[in-house]
Amino acid sequence: MSSRRRFLARAPAGLIGATALASAQPPSAPPTATPGAPPTFGTAPPVGPEITPTTIAEAEKLMRVSFSETERQMIAANWRNSLAGLADRRDGPRRIALPETLAPATQWDPALGRGVGPARNRFVRSAGPVPALPADEADIAFAPVSLLSRWIETRALTSERLTRIYLSRIERLDGRLRSVITLTADHAVAQARQADREIAAGRYRGPLHGMPYGVKDLLDTAGIPTTYGAEPFRQRVPQRDAAVVKRLNAAGAVMLAKLSLGALAMNDVWFGGQTMNPWLPEEGASGSSAGSGAATAAGLVAFAIGSETGGSIISPSMRCGVTGLRPTFGRVPRTGAMTLCWSLDKLGPMTRSVEDAMLVLQAISGPDTGDVSSRPSKLQFDARASVKGLRVGYVPGWLDEAPAIDIDRQALDMVRRLGMQPVPIQLPAWPYDSLNLILFAEAAAAFEELTLSHGVDQLRMQTPDSWPNFFRMSRFLSAVDFVQADRLRRLVAQEMARLMSEVDLLLVPSLREEMLTITNHTGHPSLTLRTGFTSVSEARSDWAPDAARPVAKFSPPRRVPHGVTLIGRLFDEGLLAQVGLAMEKAAGVSAERPPGFF
Repeated sequence: MSSRRRFLARAPAGLIGATALASAQPPSAPPTATPGAPPTFGTAPPVGPEITPTTIAEAEKLMRVSFSETERQMIAANWRNSLAGLADRRDGPRRIALPETLAPATQWDPALGRGVGPARNRFVRSAGPVPALPADEADIAFAPVSLLSRWIETRALTSERLTRIYLSRIERLDGRLRSVITLTADHAVAQARQADREIAAGRYRGPLHGMPYGVKDLLDTAGIPTTYGAEPFRQRVPQRDAAVVKRLNAAGAVMLAKLSLGALAMNDVWFGGQTMNPWLPEEGASGSSAGSGAATAAGLVAFAIGSETGGSIISPSMRCGVTGLRPTFGRVPRTGAMTLCWSLDKLGPMTRSVEDAMLVLQAISGPDTGDVSSRPSKLQFDARASVKGLRVGYVPGWLDEAPAIDIDRQALDMVRRLGMQPVPIQLPAWPYDSLNLILFAEAAAAFEELTLSHGVDQLRMQTPDSWPNFFRMSRFLSAVDFVQADRLRRLVAQEMARLMSEVDLLLVPSLREEMLTITNHTGHPSLTLRTGFTSVSEARSDWAPDAARPVAKFSPPRRVPHGVTLIGRLFDEGLLAQVGLAMEKAAGVSAERPPGFF
């Protein structure tokens, strides 16, 4: 504190800012303190603009508190002395650069210090005869990774041929979707040829060897633009690959494209337009992993990598009818990925089958020194295991009201038919949406400089429900409220631990807001998979209703995929996938393709 006082007393006015000095007098020497006297609050030189009781009265409206006039006068008279460090910090970005890779000192531990997850690694793929390679290239393109990998391993199909099939489809079909930001055709062909040489020489690396994929354009790729889908970053070219990209390279996978995301990972509008849903091209693909969902659903890639902070894998997986696996927080490292929220961001696969998601997860799991939240974990998955006797929790009231529909209720019947035991559960009536204060505060901190420099003004979407407005509003959040939300987060995590000790997994309507909020903050894994089809009379949108942007109406209604979400225990993605695989087979709808994209 005394060193801060000396800095404030001696620092040139240009460093502190034009509004930070109370007078134009030259700085004076610090007062001589009585030997042995401790530093005290409220005695620093005044810093920042003048504050009046009226200023405090207006601020009370934002903070939802009420003070007396005497209390306001005391606050106003001493604000510039007691909270000089606030002005000091707010000038900080211009004096002390905080690197993009610097994480907060406080780290979220979803396990709350307990040992969780399986004790050993075990991965068993599905078995059975491998069908002959189809003559139709569309049949090849839409085949799951579990099958494509068998054809490549046995050299019935080359990686280069498969890569060129997807590149041709992107050239022919992506104009209707806008799912690709940067096509890496030459890079992909070179990787594919290398994979074919290695496989021919007997150096097969595993099920992703030679497999063409796309990656959400918030994962760094060395020498290849990584734009975050946002205008201020269109020319950004990183020097290193993200950890997940490195791991996919090590597995021999072939990167075809950097896929679209809503700008700075919100919804489905980026600087190139809106990414559309292959099943219903008149509506957006949902976001923010819009391109990963659309490209996978349309057979433009074998699989894709998406990310989720508050629903960005689940929502486009639902909309586009693909399988989305959001891993446990900490399982997959985010080194080299755009930071939106340090304690919430997660990376995961988006595929056309449940087993495919596990094949990808196996390749990208494990800690990395660049992500302080990543941790060692085991992965235990057996595609041939029985699911009989498993306890599946569900909230009865949720199945009787929106957003649940008949397909969600039928999924519960499917659980019974598969020999699992549905277990009714209840959640406490807590204000779960207040947890989103953590999301808003972390996101505003991650993009503070972009906001203060007005770079965020360049984003196309400047609506009340888009990031620019949230970043600006979040400047007025209370630190006290943040701490209280963080304490609530721990309480919610404790409640989820209790609940998950009574069941093996949960079955929930995919877009149930409470569960999206709860599990993204606690870090539990989720698996979203298509289990049926429904009809819609109007296009669905991630954006708040806006008369200036009306959604399309349909008569007769249009047929679209619908799915459910399974929530698993921490680091128990294997059991989650075994149940998902059983439900996928029972539903029998995973192989159907979007019309017009054959």
